[in-house]
Order: sequence, then structure tokens, then C-alpha cells
Amino acid sequence: MPITLSDARLAEIARTAAVPRYARAALSAGIVHFGVGNFHRAHQAVYLDALFNLGLDQDFALIGAGVRATDADMRQKLLAQDLLTTVVEQEAGQSQARVTGALIDFLPIGDPDAIIAQLADPKIRIVSMTVTEGGYYIDPASQRFDPTHPDIVADAANPTAPKTAFGLILAGLNRRREADIIPFTVMSCDNIPGNGHVTQNAVVGLAELFDRDLAAWVRASVAFPNGMVDRITPATSQRERDTLARDFDIADGWPVFCEEFKQWVLEDHFPAGRPALEKVGVQFVPDVAPFEFMKIRILNGGHATIAYPAGLLDIHFVHDAMAEPLIRRFLDKIEREEIIPTVPPVPGTDLDDYFALIDRRFSNPKIGDTINRLCLDGSNRQPKFILPTAADRLKAGASVTGLALVSALWARYCFGVSDSGKPIPPNDPNWDRLTALAAKAKIDPAAWLTMTDIFGSLASNPTYVTAFITALAALWRDGTRATLTRYLESGL
Repeated sequence: MPITLSDARLAEIARTAAVPRYARAALSAGIVHFGVGNFHRAHQAVYLDALFNLGLDQDFALIGAGVRATDADMRQKLLAQDLLTTVVEQEAGQSQARVTGALIDFLPIGDPDAIIAQLADPKIRIVSMTVTEGGYYIDPASQRFDPTHPDIVADAANPTAPKTAFGLILAGLNRRREADIIPFTVMSCDNIPGNGHVTQNAVVGLAELFDRDLAAWVRASVAFPNGMVDRITPATSQRERDTLARDFDIADGWPVFCEEFKQWVLEDHFPAGRPALEKVGVQFVPDVAPFEFMKIRILNGGHATIAYPAGLLDIHFVHDAMAEPLIRRFLDKIEREEIIPTVPPVPGTDLDDYFALIDRRFSNPKIGDTINRLCLDGSNRQPKFILPTAADRLKAGASVTGLALVSALWARYCFGVSDSGKPIPPNDPNWDRLTALAAKAKIDPAAWLTMTDIFGSLASNPTYVTAFITALAALWRDGTRATLTRYLESGL
């Protein structure tokens, strides 16, 4: 019988997994984190756990917070196991498990009073978040904060009882301002270009809707450091729970499986103080932008490149997609010919070596990352990971044949049926809109480009329009496999 994860049984669990070497009861909170999902628990929480194991900065423990209904399920599962998480790092030849204990509380979901009170506590010096690329209320076409979104309008109308993470953060900051308490630093841990700037725009943009003085104070007084985060972390399923029980004799309601590799690059701008994360591998730099740009274009753009052809070919796992020569060659060609040439030099990094690392990481058979996860939320991810690269190529007078094909594959995928006729389940917040347009685009490929909120100026660029129409027409006429083959051999 596997050992149920809890503080009381850590000594037994230590036989098969690393466990905290610090006294959890001695920890005190310094960070409130919104979005206690798999990535956060495999990344920020792991770095803090390692720091606490060194006996350092144990007053920067985590308190979880959330605003979505799904956060309540996570909270319930974690509270049942004393807020511990088992993190299993997997490479082709080995797996190792560790139990992390950096999370010491999880605030009630949907209780703004409790969350705002915690944010106002002077001991909280950092508020961090992983709310996904789609959680920042960004207009897809302009990539700017959208003050007209109903959630934002609702928070502006009721700023003392907000429902979004940004409304809660703003309410906490306002309470600190009124009490003359130094503002906490707001730190995004999401894969968004200039994530610190984007977060600042969301918080300030909300404030401007109802209190311009507060907005000006936030802009002048609150730090929003940019950061680049990286670790491939699949969703948890029963497969992972069973593997943990079988291989490590641990019963965890929501374990996290991830790759061994992890990276975190941060701007060192924390006026209220920060933990010494450089002691455990975090890289502090004056400018994160080059690292962030490289990662978003090469890694996240690479994920988008392989996702939709694999989905249309009924491939379930990412490593199986990489084992398909057609998809691997497609990724290599897109990266080397159209993506990497748009990435400026990165300090201390060879871009070819970086792509070779990405290729190895995508091919890791132990991760169990799914194509379904990579295909998720394309209406938010395409405008961040693929379309800006295409726009830069067009400005340089360069070809966008491959990148237009990537977006055409997304359009074909959103039709909701794979090449074999297998149904594709809803996989985007805008799925109904996308499937309706995908059906029209089967007959008239240009219909897909009527989404100017997503494609912006690309929708009217003759070069891009021609490349996209050619690609989508080929996919419907010849199928995914034949289209990729022809693109690789002679273009479209």
C-alpha cells in the first residue's frame, strides 16, 4: 500500500524520495502566489524548496491563492496532504522524486476579503503568478491590455470585492498605500514577452478605469520585474499517480511530473526584498528580454509547430511526434529557416546549441507531455508564439511559407476532426467560434483570416494571405502528411 503524502509520514517517504531538510513549522510566508498549478509547483516552489534546504530565507515561504473554480480542487487536494507536493523529474535513463514543502497555506477561493488581507500583510514582499498566457486580458491583435473585457469592467465597478487576480492585487496594493506600507513586488511567471510590463499594464490599466491617482501611484511605486521561466511540465493524470505509487510507493493526490531541466532568468528589481535565489540557480540579469525572446520563439514557437500536425495525425505524446520523421524534419526546417533567424544574439548562448537542447527535451520519452496540451488555447498562443515571428519576417522581406503553414495547420485542427476522421475535443476557450470559422475556411481559406483580433495586420498583408491560403487549401486537398512532405521537399 503506497504511503499517503503527509508531514507525519515524511520519514517513511524519505526511503524513496528526497524530503524537506528544514522544519516546515519554522517557515513564515513572504510570497503570495496566484495560480498554484503544475508549472508553479515544478518551478518556483522547487527553487524555494532548494533554498530552504540550504537554511536560507525561510521567511519567503509561499501562500497559495486562486480565482478560478479549478483552483478550489487543487486547494482541497493539497490541504489534504499538508500542502506537500511530490515532484518527479524524468529523463530517458532515470527518474527521481522529491517532496517539496515551500507552500505553507492556501487561501480560500472566492474570498476577496481573506486574500486582500493577506496581500496587505507587511510580511508579504512578493506577489507572483502563473495564470497562463490567456489570463492577462490581452487583445490578441494589438497585444495590449483590453480594458473592455467583462471581467475587468466588473472589477472596476466593484474594486473592493474583485474577482480577477489583477483586481485582488490592486486592492491589496491600495490597502498598503493607505496604511503607508511598502508595496510588494509583482512577479509574473508566465510565458509572455515582457511579462513584467504586461502585468504592470493590466494592474495599472484596471486602476485607470476607476482611480487615476491609484494608477499613477502603482506605475511610480510598484516593481514589475520581467522574467523568463522554463520547464516542460505536463498535466497530471491517473497515469502519473499510478507511476508514483508503483515506482516510489507514494500516494499523492496531485503529483507533478516534469523534465530534469529548469531555467529561471529574472531582472533584479525587488525593492521590498527577495530570497537569494541565485544560490539555487536562478540567473539575475539587467535585461531579461533576449533570453525571453529566444525561449518564446524557439521553444514555445517550436511547440506550436509540432502540435497541430501531430494532432491531425492522431499522435498522443510529444516524444512520439518527435519520433515521426516528417514532424521532426518540419520542426527543424521551420526553426532553422524562419524562427531562429529572427532571434537576436543572447548573452552567453549559442542559438544552434539552444535549439539542439530543445530538440532533446521535446524527445524525452519519460515526460509523457501530450499533444493535446500543446494544442490548447491556440487563439491566445498563436498571437504570442507564431504570428509575431511571421510579422518580423515580412518586415524583413523574407519568406513566411513555413510559418503560414503552421497557422494553417491550426486552422485545419480547429475543424474538429483529424485526418483519419477522429473527433478532436474542444481545446480552446473560443472553440465554438473557431470551429465555425474553420468550417467556412474549408471552402474559403481566407475566412480564417477574418479574425483580425488575432491576425492583426497579417490578415491584410498580400504575401501572408497568399501563403496562408495556399497552405490551408493544400491541407484540405492533400492531407497533412502529403502537405508536409511537399513543403519539406520543394515548398508549397
